[in-house]
Amino acid sequence: MIKHLRSRLAVAAVIAAAAFTLSAAHAQQKSEISLSRQPGIFYMPSHIMEKQKLIEKHAAALGVPGVTIKWVTFSGGGAQTDALLAGGVDILNTGTGNLLLLWDRTRGGVKGIVATSAQPMTLISRDANIKSIRDFGPNDKIAVPTVKVSTQAIVLQIAAAEAFGADQWAKLDTNTVQLGHPDAYAALANPKHEVHTHFSIPPFTFLELKNVPGAHVVLSSPDVMGGPLSQAQFFTTTKFADANPKIIQAVRDATREAQDLIRSDTRQAVEIYKEITGDKTSVEELLDLLKEPGMMEWNLEPQGTMKFAAHLFKTGTLKNQPKAWTDYYLPVAHDLKGN
Repeated sequence: MIKHLRSRLAVAAVIAAAAFTLSAAHAQQKSEISLSRQPGIFYMPSHIMEKQKLIEKHAAALGVPGVTIKWVTFSGGGAQTDALLAGGVDILNTGTGNLLLLWDRTRGGVKGIVATSAQPMTLISRDANIKSIRDFGPNDKIAVPTVKVSTQAIVLQIAAAEAFGADQWAKLDTNTVQLGHPDAYAALANPKHEVHTHFSIPPFTFLELKNVPGAHVVLSSPDVMGGPLSQAQFFTTTKFADANPKIIQAVRDATREAQDLIRSDTRQAVEIYKEITGDKTSVEELLDLLKEPGMMEWNLEPQGTMKFAAHLFKTGTLKNQPKAWTDYYLPVAHDLKGN
C-alpha cells in the first residue's frame, strides 16, 4: 500500500513538473478564472460566491473589472488536484490532505489562499458489528473520496495510529475504497452493496443517519484531531498567484463576505446552496443541520492543519516538514491566526 501511494505521488510529481515548465504566457494575468469544488454543504461559501458573483465584485473593486468565473464540481479531491496540475483549473476548493501533498511534491509550488470550512466529518456504518474503529475486519469496506490521500483517509490513519499503535497507522488503508460522497450515500442506502461504512461529510452525514437503517456513528474528526479541522480551503499554484495577486485577494475578500452571510442570514445562505446544488433536502432540515455542534465553523484561518501535516511527515508521505502553517499558505493569509 505504501508502494501504491508513492507511485501515485510520483505520477503527481511528474505532472507537476510538467505543469510548472509551461510557457511564461500561461502565468500571465487572466480574465477567465476556473475554480473547482466537491459536492456537499462544506462548500456552501463557494455556492454563495457563485450566485452573488462575489469574486467578480471584489476583483472589480481592486481594479480588475470584467473577470469571468467558471465553477466546476468534481466528485473527489484527487480529480481536482489532477486538473490543477494539468492546467485544467486555476484554483481548487478542497481538503487539507490534497493541499499538503501538492505543496510538498511541488516544493512549495502550490499553496493555500484561505480556508472556507471546518465542519466535522463522521465515520458512519450500517453494520451493527462495527461500533468502534477496532471492529473493522479485513473485508469491511470504508468509502472515502480519494483513497490514502483525502482528508478522510488521513484522519482514518491518525485514528488507526491512536487505536492500534503508532506503527499501525496504515492498518485500515486496505479497507478504503474510493467513492464520491453522493455515491457513498447511495451505497450505504443499498443493503446489497459491499460498502457498509462511509467517512461522511454534511449533509450526507445527516441524511445517512436519518434514512439508512442501522446507520450509526463510529467516530468523528474532532474526536481524532482534538478540535476542528479545515475540510475545505482554496489553493492554487504560486505561479498563478504571482501573476494574479488581485484575484487572490478577491478570493479572500469574497470568501469572507460569503462566510459573513452564512452567519448573518443562514436561511438565505441555505436557499442559495439549494439553488446552486439542486440538493433536495428541505430548507428547514438544512437549518436544523447547521444547528448541530461544529456546523458553523466557517473561518478564513486554517484549523488543525499542523497536526495533520505532522502525521503525514512521520509516515513518510510528506518529504518536507513545515515549520508553520504559513509555509503552505500564501502571504495573503499570513495575518490570520491559523494552526
